Amino acid sequence: MLRAAVLLWLCSIGSQVAALEPVSTGVAVTTALASSFLLASYDTLKCQFYECCDAGWVKPNITGLALSLQRRLHGQHLVVNTVIRAIKGHVKSHNPEKALVLSFHGWTGGGKNFVSRIIAEHLYALGMDSKYVHLFVSTLHFPHESQIETYKDQLREWIKGNVTQCGRTMFIFDEMDKMPDGLIDTVKPYIDHYKEINGVDYRKSIFIFLSNTGGNDITKKTLEHWQSGLPREELALKDMEEVINIGAFNEKGGLWHSSLIEKNLISAFIPFLPLERRHVKLCVRDDLEAKGHPVTEELLSKVADELLYFPQENKLFSKSGCKRVSQKVDLLIEDEKDTFVFQPGTGGQIPDTG
Repeated sequence: MLRAAVLLWLCSIGSQVAALEPVSTGVAVTTALASSFLLASYDTLKCQFYECCDAGWVKPNITGLALSLQRRLHGQHLVVNTVIRAIKGHVKSHNPEKALVLSFHGWTGGGKNFVSRIIAEHLYALGMDSKYVHLFVSTLHFPHESQIETYKDQLREWIKGNVTQCGRTMFIFDEMDKMPDGLIDTVKPYIDHYKEINGVDYRKSIFIFLSNTGGNDITKKTLEHWQSGLPREELALKDMEEVINIGAFNEKGGLWHSSLIEKNLISAFIPFLPLERRHVKLCVRDDLEAKGHPVTEELLSKVADELLYFPQENKLFSKSGCKRVSQKVDLLIEDEKDTFVFQPGTGGQIPDTG
């Protein structure tokens, strides 16, 4: 409101300057310059308290990103290595060739949303709460196949409007496998090798796609690797990239027969491997520590035992990854609080409420 008032005042001064005498004109110009300085000072002061698209708020911390992924993400060495390299190369460039596009693939609970949040936390001061981070959930924002043309128009406006405000904007598309066919191709111009489109440069923006497509093939490849007696950490990205590429292109979902794949506009296909029991226990440990609860091997095993595993013969992989761990930990903590004591005459036990 104040900024608008100052601008209006400056405009009124400018319209009157031509009609003034030389001395008066000099005073008016000096006043206008002073006002411009005040306006610039206002903008600087405002950005100390409110989020702006500047280094105070959009502040990539690649070292912190690397440390956080290595410490907090378990069983996903391919994700850690690829994400760090991709993000670092993109944000360190003042003039990237194109927008960064990362496509995360794998079964639920592997950490796709978790990694997206970690990236946001280390690129923006407000993390996922930043007005320069935009999350689209297919079943929420694009639920009806019949309205795909409307969605396309909305998506174009959202992307253009937000990147115009800040070139370092990040868009996250969750549940890509549930997105109407062909909708994601709307973003093609914004992630292609164009210097600008209608005066807007989209090359500093980041797009992240989250999908379950390719999950079965990733799991199959990981299981075959384990059955061969090879360490999980020896799986290389090249072993998985073609599997994901083919799966994403041919499986029904947002990237089905997508021009983004045909035109090689996706910077990296990143596989999230199925998590083993040992990785689940690490997730349990992290959750217990975050909630200030003592960590013991008994507790780790107890929570891990609550989850379901497959294949049936060796129960190697968690069916839900680490997705249900926090809920299981909460139940365990509540169970510990409910100490039961015998109450004479009641025929049983009742909770000791203290």
